[in-house]
Amino acid sequence: MNQKKLLELALGKGGDYADLYLEQSLFHEIILRDGKVNAADTNSEGGLGIRVVKGQNTGYAYTESSFAHDREKAAKTASYIADGTITPKGPARFTTLKLPDRYNILTPWDSISPQKKMPYLYELNELIFSADKRVKKVTARLADSTSHIEYYNSLGIHCTDIRPLASLSVSCIMEENSQRETASASRSFRMGAEFLRPDLIKELAREVVSRTAFLFGAGQPHGGVMPVVMSAGSSGILLHEAVGHAFEADFVRKNTSIFSDKMGKRICRPGITVIDDGTIPANRGALNVDDEGVPGQKTYMVTDGILTSFLHDRISARFFNVQPTGNGRRESFRYMPLPRMRTTYMENGTDSEESLIASVKKGLYVDSFSNGQVQIGAGDFTFFVKSGYLIENGKLTQPVKDTNIIGNGPQTLAKITGVGNNCLIDNGTWTCGKEQSCEVSCGMPSVLVSSLTVGGRL
Repeated sequence: MNQKKLLELALGKGGDYADLYLEQSLFHEIILRDGKVNAADTNSEGGLGIRVVKGQNTGYAYTESSFAHDREKAAKTASYIADGTITPKGPARFTTLKLPDRYNILTPWDSISPQKKMPYLYELNELIFSADKRVKKVTARLADSTSHIEYYNSLGIHCTDIRPLASLSVSCIMEENSQRETASASRSFRMGAEFLRPDLIKELAREVVSRTAFLFGAGQPHGGVMPVVMSAGSSGILLHEAVGHAFEADFVRKNTSIFSDKMGKRICRPGITVIDDGTIPANRGALNVDDEGVPGQKTYMVTDGILTSFLHDRISARFFNVQPTGNGRRESFRYMPLPRMRTTYMENGTDSEESLIASVKKGLYVDSFSNGQVQIGAGDFTFFVKSGYLIENGKLTQPVKDTNIIGNGPQTLAKITGVGNNCLIDNGTWTCGKEQSCEVSCGMPSVLVSSLTVGGRL
């Protein structure tokens, strides 16, 4: 296929910019239920996505065909976002980007048969059942994929990337005196089959058993407005959902983000720094290069309490006359890229988690979440808390479960009065569903929020 010719066809109606995104992906999955690996799936897909930009408008077309005439038809279809006719010119030559390797594959997934993967699920199942006599059911899922990406644009940029992804998730159901409880645990990294390690299996087994057993002694707290200490790690979902989306520059460009007019202004107390990072080796959110040919990078959104950057793709960067931040991401070749997060977290503060808890007379400590809802423009959120503790007179007391915390993202960020020194990235199977699905990660140190609304018993 002649990439230069496709770009010329895409620009044939007078487009300002065009790019080509070629993908070939292979997916594997095996599932254990009722003590047996009884489901397996292999799937491959591939194709070409072609985007044309004219002013603030975008045309997009894709094809799964490798035939030249089908790809040329897709290029012409995307070109109709523009309404003129010119004699287009593609780049005289392509410059191939030299990229770091943040997810070095030691053992390709294609070299590992399902039979070699199955013992890890059986070991996980056995460890969980042997850990607690209350265990009634275990479901485990091992999934891996490898995506080969090639990208060209009308600026003359060319790059390639091979992206692995491995995920292992497990859920456990326990029963005691007619009470049934369930919990889950997962890990996901951009790694080859070296992901499968005995210590990973043991870690997940301990975690899911502990989480499920915890729930038998937990109850719902009384509701009300109170201080909340959010634990390190998975509490980073608050940053992603309630704050991070409002920093994505497509919302800012459309003036639907509450932060649209806050650039350069203080939005929270000094000492708080919030980052979106594509450079953490092997992390689920890591990127050598984004889906627009921009190298992965580390973006400081909030620096010492000041809003210092939004998350940009090429379109928003051009609108704001800034450099793209490597956040142009897409689910597959079937979708055009949008500003999307990678790994979003808060840097360490100076407090210990113990001192944050000790400062609270009556409040709530939360340490795991199962889902939530966020109104991106305004930042209003509701998160479902799977587990935590009451805080009474500076100490963790009664275990709690199945409650909600309710608040507003920007207001909550401004109400953070203490930041721990224990930042932790949660390496679970986080997926962002903004119009299309993308793998992400999140994290934070423990933080004290001076007041949030907690749902619960009256």
